[in-house]
Amino acid sequence: MTQPTAQAPFIDFDGVWLAYSDALTAQGQFAVEDIHLKVDQGAFVAIVGPSGCGKSTFMKLTTGLRKPTKGRILIDGQPVDGPLKISGMAFQAPSLLPWRTTLDNVLLPLEIVEPYRRQFKDRRKEFEQRALALLERVGLGGMGGKYPWELSGGMQQRASICRALIHEPKMLLLDEPFGALDAFTREELWCTLRDLWEAQRFNVVLVTHDLRESVFLADTVYCMSKSPGRFVVQRDIPIARTRELEVTYTPEFADIVHELRGHIGALRSPQVQTQP
Repeated sequence: MTQPTAQAPFIDFDGVWLAYSDALTAQGQFAVEDIHLKVDQGAFVAIVGPSGCGKSTFMKLTTGLRKPTKGRILIDGQPVDGPLKISGMAFQAPSLLPWRTTLDNVLLPLEIVEPYRRQFKDRRKEFEQRALALLERVGLGGMGGKYPWELSGGMQQRASICRALIHEPKMLLLDEPFGALDAFTREELWCTLRDLWEAQRFNVVLVTHDLRESVFLADTVYCMSKSPGRFVVQRDIPIARTRELEVTYTPEFADIVHELRGHIGALRSPQVQTQP
């Protein structure tokens, strides 16, 4: 009897190196080096590491904004040879357009990303209902007509996440999305993101300096070394889902955070091995 084949990883980095110019390549100066990574369909992973280690460079490679100097990247089984249309992104700064309402900001990707762009005029009412439902889901019901300057920082970031998800991407990339928010708002948004992901199970790659955030949200946390960045630790998070904020006060949670903290900024050496 034929055995079922294992599902291919959704994200697959195979020996990826990146230097930002030919001159730097010739000098052997790489921003990231020897990246090997396989992420299953629907997984939530977090990338942590010291400033300048290459976390944002990794994100650029994942989205196709940068091509590797060496190695191969597959996303959803396809080679990455340009900007991906199947991903959504949110950053530390919400970057909402101040002259557009919250609803119109959320709709923006549907106006510019194919195939929605050519359908936008005919399907606008349908798209508006989708956007309003998404806003309702993140606690922004009734806020569609507000402008960004009428929203708090946390509300703006919720709208930014809605904008990243409105075209129903297969992958959500988050680069320090909650770093500028106060602790209480940040934890509220952890729960918002948790609920969105658990409902839809799109892939998430989260870059963060906040170790508590990474352990609370992710299935697996990867630690990057100092530049040139490479993954030196892979830590699966065994805490059962659905995770409530109370879990962040447990000894199990604290032990994982302290373990990861011990790796951040550690100098690479031939003895450093990626943990299974």
